[in-house]
Amino acid sequence: MGFADQRFNVNLSILFTELPLLERPAAAAAAGFTAVELWWPWVDSPTPEQAELDALKKAIEDAGVRLTGLNFYAGQLPGPDRGALSIPGEESERFRANIDVAADFAASLGCGALNALYGNRVEGVDPAEQDALALENLVLAARAADRIGAILLVETLNRPESPLYPLVTAPAGVGIVDKVNRATGLGNARFLMDLYHLSMNGEDLPQVIAAYADRTGHVQIADNPGRGAPGTGTLPLEELLDQLAKAGYEGWVGLEYKPGDRPSAEAFDWLPADVRAAR
Repeated sequence: MGFADQRFNVNLSILFTELPLLERPAAAAAAGFTAVELWWPWVDSPTPEQAELDALKKAIEDAGVRLTGLNFYAGQLPGPDRGALSIPGEESERFRANIDVAADFAASLGCGALNALYGNRVEGVDPAEQDALALENLVLAARAADRIGAILLVETLNRPESPLYPLVTAPAGVGIVDKVNRATGLGNARFLMDLYHLSMNGEDLPQVIAAYADRTGHVQIADNPGRGAPGTGTLPLEELLDQLAKAGYEGWVGLEYKPGDRPSAEAFDWLPADVRAAR
């Protein structure tokens, strides 16, 4: 087994960012990849003009790549925000306005996974109030995902980089997945297992994989320290992905790492060109 047996996609919100958004799908294709994922690209607008949506759809289609994952609106990413759905007031309203827009865009490209970032804790607001709002909005998101035949992903981040984000352990993330599935009865909420974030939290990654591979809907990787490409840090990513495969995980592995001080096209030397195209 090994990297050659995985299905990789490229996150175009962290790689190829030296290029305009509409040029990134073609750049990923030129690097040999056939699948991409995105954070919500319009950080200031949960409801961009249809012409902007159409232009991105065309860029993806013209590049001949698949969109396999898309975030719902999550505020300023990269930046200080870590989601919107649990933040009372304008931000949660913006998330709700985005739900059907994001779902319809995903459906137009056959995208089967929508990721909902939970949101930071807000000073002066009862965490229980935020959690209740989060569950309410995640239920709406799960229903929208189900409408288009997609899964809803719930992601944990890491405390050092996101100290106000409440989901910073695998059990916390899976706990929210279970709550959403109980509330909807749909069973389409799944855990997004980001090996970089989990490692930053000091979690036992083999134990996390053994415990939660069956509830995982997507995996993302970056090496640690540094959030760079595999091989730039000390994480045994090839071994961990092998363990996931042996545990039955057959989904996508998102490349969500920083290219460093080189062009993104040069940041894939760890992965042979003949295995970049998803099979």
